[in-house]
Amino acid sequence: ALTGGYMTLAATMCTDKVVKGIASDGSGALMHGPTFMGNPLACRVACESLDLLMESDWQGQVKAIEQQLLDELSPYQSKEGVKEVRVKGAIGVVELHQPVDQYMDWLSDFIVDQGVWIRPFRNLIYIMPPYIINKADLAKLTKAIGAVIDRLSL
Repeated sequence: ALTGGYMTLAATMCTDKVVKGIASDGSGALMHGPTFMGNPLACRVACESLDLLMESDWQGQVKAIEQQLLDELSPYQSKEGVKEVRVKGAIGVVELHQPVDQYMDWLSDFIVDQGVWIRPFRNLIYIMPPYIINKADLAKLTKAIGAVIDRLSL
């Protein structure tokens, strides 16, 4: 996210052909609504967020996160109900054989009781932690995923 997830802001990149199609009605602009328009504060936050990113060793941080995710999520591959474990950069995914939708009446509270906020989606339990996460907090997330898998016992 351009703003580090702290403010609403969007940017759209497209080819000249798309721009001409959008502007062909004569108005010269695609009006998408005030939420995503060039709010000066959101633009400033985006600039600061990008500066912080460029001043950090974010590539090194992502590699460290990726390694920890691999180390801590890979053992879940052998758990009952787990179809596949995938890690790419700072994204960790545990794909289950069945969707978790039917368990959402208790699963959200169970996850929060683990001291984390993870939102399963269909048959995926995934995390995309910030690049500044520390090892202990990331371990807490991966252990919570393990607790969910154990509790589901699919």
